[in-house]
Amino acid sequence: MTADTSSTPTPRLIDHMRGVRYGEVLPIYLRDHGLEAEVYGTQMLNDCPQHLWEQLDADAIAKEMGAVFVKLNGPRRWVLDGLGTKVAQVEPVLREFGGIMFRRIATVPLGDRTGSSPYTETTVNRGAVFFFDAGKPVYELVAPDGKAYVMQALCMGVDPAMDESVLPALGERLAMPDGWTYRVRILEEELVVDTTSSPATVLQDEFENSYTLPY
Repeated sequence: MTADTSSTPTPRLIDHMRGVRYGEVLPIYLRDHGLEAEVYGTQMLNDCPQHLWEQLDADAIAKEMGAVFVKLNGPRRWVLDGLGTKVAQVEPVLREFGGIMFRRIATVPLGDRTGSSPYTETTVNRGAVFFFDAGKPVYELVAPDGKAYVMQALCMGVDPAMDESVLPALGERLAMPDGWTYRVRILEEELVVDTTSSPATVLQDEFENSYTLPY
């Protein structure tokens, strides 16, 4: 289970996160179990300044890190409202790329895939708690089996004009597989996604907006 179903409320440590900007650098390594990405993010460090982000050189970073290649993931903005306790799943190493400070925050097993395909589940060891406020909108991809993945962050890397104002109509632009739907709903009660004790299940759409499975 990835949702918090306990009777004891999970403490919210950081609020007002909706719309906060960040970026990620993902060095991809070939390891015994296949390809694996290490996620370095600017979350809680800085807002990933655009003029510095534009100058990042993925090939140069890959050479510096000894990686097979590097994925520049973002910039992105949170589409959630708060963050709770974060349990370090990897040593939180600080690293500067192109004048931007990043922290290693997670690992993503890729197997024999060189990246994530749209509408395909991936597991992430991130050890985080996400809060979505009652009365706020959530944007969901619903699979044919009824599983609903809630958007955690939008991406401006594919479409620089992507922001929350366009999300209500995003479904009209998505080339979803047969049986998939996109919906917007207003939460009647707070939604808590707790992945401190198990890996998160996530996927992306073709604009690289990221969604997480709450349950």
